[in-house]
Amino acid sequence: MTAAEPNPGPPPVAHPLLHITEERTAALVDEDLALEAARAAFAATVGGPVFPALAVHGSDPRNRFSLKPSASATHAGVKIGTYWPGNTDYGLPRHHSTLLLFDQTIGRLAAVLEVGTANAYRTAAADALAVDLLARRDTTILALFGTGHQAAYEVRAVSRVRAVNEVLVVGRTAAHAERTVEALTAQGHEARAVDAEEACARADVVITATTAGADTPPLFEASWVRPGTHLSCMGADAPGKRELPPELFARARVFCDLPEQARRLGECRHAPSGTVLIPLGEVLTGRAEGRTADSDITVFDSSGIGVQDLYLGLALLEKMDISP
Repeated sequence: MTAAEPNPGPPPVAHPLLHITEERTAALVDEDLALEAARAAFAATVGGPVFPALAVHGSDPRNRFSLKPSASATHAGVKIGTYWPGNTDYGLPRHHSTLLLFDQTIGRLAAVLEVGTANAYRTAAADALAVDLLARRDTTILALFGTGHQAAYEVRAVSRVRAVNEVLVVGRTAAHAERTVEALTAQGHEARAVDAEEACARADVVITATTAGADTPPLFEASWVRPGTHLSCMGADAPGKRELPPELFARARVFCDLPEQARRLGECRHAPSGTVLIPLGEVLTGRAEGRTADSDITVFDSSGIGVQDLYLGLALLEKMDISP
């Protein structure tokens, strides 16, 4: 060290690693916390850093996971989301998520939050935010494509921002659809199973939350979607996944979380190259228009960004009165 160089002093002391279990975060999260975290996260995408996700697979290619990095002015971290379809054989959820937060002084791990259940709320909260910003105010009928783990979370979240009085459920099989109808009915929703054409013909809002791949046909035909419909597409979050008919993009105003990511692994990967993608954060902060007329068809392509996970994790820690 030369005389001109300042003395940095002793190195900072690393605090003990904080571990918040799945049971604790699941008990703390709710729709209101998740929605407020989503609002903060999407507002932060305007003028702040937003990093694209990395989607990869495990030693068995059927097992997939994603890495979603994030940073704010005060915190940074990464969410690891896993999808292990074989977990069904063990009576375990196929999806799980873990959020890692870094000590911003020395770069070591400061906190590990298990957020499997919280992640379902987080995903549904992005849907609810898009519905709140883009769907018609007189929305009352919701169509749900998908009967998996995420389905009920989506319905509950959207029902907090619109007066939904009927849920139309479309499943891969009649048995799957009826099972979801029973679950939604038990939660107090008016629900019934229908086919895809009826769902599109009657719905004010369409939610797609499936595992549909590139080798499966789109969930419905573009001509079935009536003017004025809003669609929240939650399932396409990895290369090759597709739920929408490509022809629909020509009729719609298209919104997403991060345009460069949506074109790489979201639903918009299948959109024509000239399709304009509007970041939802721009609508939230008044920098871009959302719905311009009651007749607009609006599409929100949610591929998931790490800043959503960061703000959700910070909201959970704040609720626990913990500072990472």
